[in-house]
This record gives sequence, structure tokens and C-alpha cells, in this order.
Amino acid sequence: MNKLIIKNGRVIDPSSSMDEVCDVLVADGKIVKVGKDIASDGALVMEARDKIVSPGLIDVHTHLREPGHEEEETIASGTRAAAKGGVTSVLCMPNTHPPIDNAPTVEFILMKAQKEGMVNVFPIGCITKGSLGVELAEIGILKSAGIVAISDDGVPVMDSQIMRRALEYTKMFKLPVVSHCEDKNLSKNGVMNEGAMSTMLGLRGIPRQSEEIMVSRDIMLAQLTGGHLHVAHISTAGSVELVRHAKKVGIHVTAETCPHYFSMTEDSVKDYDTNTKMKPPLRSQEDVDAIKRGLADGTIDCIATDHAPHTEEEKNKEYDLAPFGIVGLETLLSIVVMELIETKALTWPQALSKLTCNPAAIFSIAGRGTLAAGATADITIIDPAGEYDCKKENFLSHSRNSPWIGRKLRGLAETTIVGGKAVWSIKEAIKKQQS
Repeated sequence: MNKLIIKNGRVIDPSSSMDEVCDVLVADGKIVKVGKDIASDGALVMEARDKIVSPGLIDVHTHLREPGHEEEETIASGTRAAAKGGVTSVLCMPNTHPPIDNAPTVEFILMKAQKEGMVNVFPIGCITKGSLGVELAEIGILKSAGIVAISDDGVPVMDSQIMRRALEYTKMFKLPVVSHCEDKNLSKNGVMNEGAMSTMLGLRGIPRQSEEIMVSRDIMLAQLTGGHLHVAHISTAGSVELVRHAKKVGIHVTAETCPHYFSMTEDSVKDYDTNTKMKPPLRSQEDVDAIKRGLADGTIDCIATDHAPHTEEEKNKEYDLAPFGIVGLETLLSIVVMELIETKALTWPQALSKLTCNPAAIFSIAGRGTLAAGATADITIIDPAGEYDCKKENFLSHSRNSPWIGRKLRGLAETTIVGGKAVWSIKEAIKKQQS
């Protein structure tokens, strides 16, 4: 029996409201026991004093790009970046080439992940065939193949009738519909938040109403159908308020936001750095403050990276021409620590719930997001005080399109454990760099 004991860490498991210094015993890839002074009995001992021991982090919004754009990311490189960031499970978005709208593509991703992946990969299938917004994908077949949700992320479903049918049809499969909320007619040709800053910079704007109108529409469709709507990457105060109200009246709605939406504003665009170009765009300070309040009061259920790799050649263009998106797996923990924990916007248990048990519950990922006895031993050991310089050359992702490059960041994954095995260790990485 392969046994591991993690000693003397601050164990935070939001699924059971645990927050105390104790030990975690793992055997044969499963959690056996969490408690004080557990005898080692020949187990491999991992010291975690002054560290936080958490269920493995789950990122519900990752673009792995494979198949089709392996120059930007692969399942191997993306899961390696996830492991470095303390993420033990990723939900990969379907806007690949070909898109994840058929069983063979789902099976290909699962096969590649099993063979080459360092962390768990859970595919999300398309809402519509080819993500073209015209005809529903074969959702039942996709579910049987292994998807955990459907989405046309990257493009909105503009046809309300199609979105209605998706919400109705997925009820029988208990699948969330992940909505990319954007009115393309309002956002057309826009590259940043519409306002005084976009006018000053001479860049075409995307009004917040482009997002909020579609959030409102999809909430009403969820109310009509009883389906499970999951709102992706919300970025505005208005969207937060719409989701808050929907939850109060009992509509089945969950939501996520991303680190850049609670840490950066449209002011970051003033240097025309294309690593500040994402969709939805960076908004105002008022929106940032509203996102933090939404996280604190439970309106926003998850923190997701929306990890969107692009090559340096793709991003090294005029702001208008560069693609939307940034990488985020490797800096996720740091931004949460610096922008939410240290500012006291959230407590550690609150923040970790958005990255562990909430994602597991929303997407029905059994046996993960918890340190309960019998659960899969996916564990992240966090050094909240660990500092590092965010350098382009240190990224494990194929792409380096990060707005954090050049900054000193704090908070990192010291060790990432998947199925009872350490797949990332900062100490081992440093040894390799020095050798």
C-alpha cells in the first residue's frame, strides 16, 4: 500500500468547513483520514508547516487548444501549467479545431489526457454543431462520451430559441449550459471597455450592456425552462446584480469570474499592451469592486482562469488586430492571494470554496474538491508567502501572453498532488533550475 502523510499544515476544506492545523493521510490514491497527530506507520512524510493544505484546485474554464492549435497549447503543456499553478482538474472548452461537438473528439481528448496529461481533464461539449449557433449538437451522445457541460464559449448563442432548447434538453442529462454572454451586434469590432478611456486611446469600445443584455436573456430562459445556466466570466456590476437577483428568486443560475476581472481595470490598456486584451474586456474600478462583493456574498460561485493561450507572433500586433485572451493557470493562486486574501475581500475558506467544492458540485465532478475520507487524493499545498518574479521564460504553457510578466507575485503552489502522486513540486523545480 502506497501511503503519504502530509503533516502540520493548515488544512482548509470548505466542503466540510474544516480550517485547522492537522495531518492528512493518503493511501493508494485516496484520502484516508484528516486529523491531528496521525501516526506515520511507514508512510512517506511531507512536511507542510506554515503552508495551507487544500483540496486540489479545479479550473472550470481552460482552453487547451488541442486538437487544432497545438502551436498555442497542447493537452500535455496545458496540464503541466495547471500542475504548476496548483490546479488538479481542468474543464476544457470546446472551441478546438475540430470543435468538441462529437463523441470521437471527446474520446480523443480523454485518451490524450490519460496518456500525456499531468492533471485531470474534463471536456465541455458544444451547445451547437460547430459552435455555429444553428443546430443543437448531439448532447446525449456527448454526455455518454464524457462531457460535463455544454458551451459555445468564444461565441455567444445569439438565437434565443436555440438557447431555450439547449436549457430544456440538458435538464434530462443534468448538464449545466455555460453561457458566453455577449450581444455580438453591440460588441462588434470593439476591443476594450467602452468609455472615456476607449475614447482617449482611440480604440473601439464594447459596452457593458453587451454582456448584461445576454446575461438577462439567459436568466429569463433559465427561468422559463428550469435548466441550469452557468454564466461564464462575468465582468460587470450589472451582471453581478442580475445573477444575485436570479438566485434570490430561485432560478437555477451559477456564475464564474476570472482573476483579471477583480484585479485589473481598463486603465491597464493605456500602454496598448495586447496582453490586456481579453473578452469580455477589462472594466472600470466600480465593476472590479462589484465583482469582489459578488464573490464575498456568494453571488459568484467560481473563480476560473479562462486560460486562453496565444503565440507571441499572434499577440505581437496592433491592439485592434491582436486576438483576445490571456494565460492564467500559472498565476491563478498569486492573484487570488494578493487581490482577495491580502486585501481581506475574502477569507481563505471563502476563496478556496470558489476553486474546489463549488466547481465540483456545479459540474458534478464526483470525489474531487474535497478532503473527505474516500475522496480522490487531489491536494494542493499552498505557500501563501512564497514570492517569485513572473518571467516569460519560466512559463510552462506553450504561450506566454500574460499581463503579469515583469511583476513580483506572491502565493504559489508548493506541491500539487493528483491521485495521491506529486505531479509538481516547487522544490524539485528549483533543483532542476540550479543543476
